[in-house]
Amino acid sequence: RVEKAGIIHAGVGKVSFTEEALVENIRTFVDVVVKAKPPAAKGNYLNKISLSSTQGPGIKIDLTTVNA
Repeated sequence: RVEKAGIIHAGVGKVSFTEEALVENIRTFVDVVVKAKPPAAKGNYLNKISLSSTQGPGIKIDLTTVNA
């Protein structure tokens, strides 16, 4: 789901997932979002990423670790 401000909400896993499965899902999701960037879009397409449970606080994710 996308908001007017460009915020994307998406499920990438469950609490029962292993760390490796979550990392793989997050990297795949980011890859898909980056590949969907319109050719006319300029500048940074992703500015920041936060990961949280449904009602939990957000944890900032370093973009360089996701693209690695």
